Amino acid sequence: MLRGLYLNFGSSIDVDVNRAVQALTARLLERPLAGVTDVVPSYTNVYLEYDETRVRRERVRRWAEASSSDAAAARPRRYVEIPVDYHGPDLAEIATRTGMREQDVIARHAGRAYHVFALGFTPGFPYMGLVEPALRLPRRATPRARVSAHAVAMANEQTGVYPSASPGGWHLLGTALVPVYDPHRPEPFLLRPGDEVRFVSVPPGPAPPEREPLSLLPRAPQRPCLEVVEPGFCDLVVDRGRLLMGRFGLARGGPVDAWSAAQANALIGNTARAATVEFTLRGPTLVARSAGVAGFAGWGMQPLRNGEPLDCFSAVVFAPGDVIGFRPLPFGARGYLALPGGVESDRFAHSATVDLRAGIGRPLAPDDVLGANAPCDTARAVPRASAAIVALGPEPFPLRIVRGPQATTEALAVLCERPFVVRAADRMGVRLAGAAVPGGEVLSEATGLGAIQITPDGDPIVLLHDRGTLGGYAKPAVIDPRDLARVGQLLPGQRVGFHLARREEPA
Repeated sequence: MLRGLYLNFGSSIDVDVNRAVQALTARLLERPLAGVTDVVPSYTNVYLEYDETRVRRERVRRWAEASSSDAAAARPRRYVEIPVDYHGPDLAEIATRTGMREQDVIARHAGRAYHVFALGFTPGFPYMGLVEPALRLPRRATPRARVSAHAVAMANEQTGVYPSASPGGWHLLGTALVPVYDPHRPEPFLLRPGDEVRFVSVPPGPAPPEREPLSLLPRAPQRPCLEVVEPGFCDLVVDRGRLLMGRFGLARGGPVDAWSAAQANALIGNTARAATVEFTLRGPTLVARSAGVAGFAGWGMQPLRNGEPLDCFSAVVFAPGDVIGFRPLPFGARGYLALPGGVESDRFAHSATVDLRAGIGRPLAPDDVLGANAPCDTARAVPRASAAIVALGPEPFPLRIVRGPQATTEALAVLCERPFVVRAADRMGVRLAGAAVPGGEVLSEATGLGAIQITPDGDPIVLLHDRGTLGGYAKPAVIDPRDLARVGQLLPGQRVGFHLARREEPA
């Protein structure tokens, strides 16, 4: 049951304000509070994510206030140089629009130090400034569908480096010749919030190669259970996710329907934190390598053993050679498969969760073998899910919301007035269509799990587990944590209806 709390220091981009933000962030991380799951700094505020089943909101606030008043010594700044090949596709246009020669644009961009205000958008992406006023240009009217990895770019007073290929609307000056993020390195992140950075113009050279995803699934698990014959649409190992890593731009990840994942684990005696495999829309075909048991819980698909249908929330006992498959169902999007002790996997930042945007892990592929962390003892199985199964209910699916950081009476009224239709859905979020909701741009800040972000055209997007950690659009409401698992089961074309929770608490 995650909730969030913003601690605000200002309302505009200012280096001194941001240094205060970074100082508080450092003190909070030095003295962690049990139940706080993330501390995410942005330009002018710090976002605290916490589990309300473990710690109360007022306790979190008192912890933050005590850290704010602590007269800690100033922390030394780190100074980092980044070599750049300044032959970007927009260099000539930038020179024309600013009335400079290309070499003057390069000299001015490389002629000052930049403060790293925050990391976000994608893992390791540095929001840096302040760009010299004479160089400032607004974002491109039409963002590029793909910006190459390692591109050095700027927009308005900001500059940055794209860690990986992604859409982007900034102006491209050149290419960094060292990666700012690489999960294969002992220290994956070249930069940290609060660093001072200088770009150094160097002769053209080869750009860093495209990185391969970091492999987490062991090739030869100690207790092999199930071999992948044919993968499903998107089969990902997930656990409770990466805690206290949002300041680097890493999403927490984890199961989109945490309730169903916990049920799958409970069916075979695991703790709720054990790693499971999340199936989306279509499950895989698996063959048993040994005798054992698995727990399955979720919607959208029904487990089959040698072609015979089983309960959607049940323990699946199998013998060597048994074929475990999944039949699509017309409701729900995700199901979870648990193995005794959790699915065996390596860890990155203390988590087995696959993060495709960060290049951490990958979906299941043919010939992969899923191993268990404990003996596959069929005595672990229980007949059925221990808790009552929460029905998805008739459409429009009711979803409770609470006030968000940019809540307005007008935006909440539109959200609650009539149903919205699911336009698209994935692990990053659920895009809705319906009446235009008042919103607008805000200074980029942390995006909480379940936040309802409003795009410039007024469409709401419910932000889920693989969202960008920072965002620059208004968030007038947040899904009540009690209904978040239901959002993870939504399909395109379905309708949802929002209403304010009775036990309303700012998010």
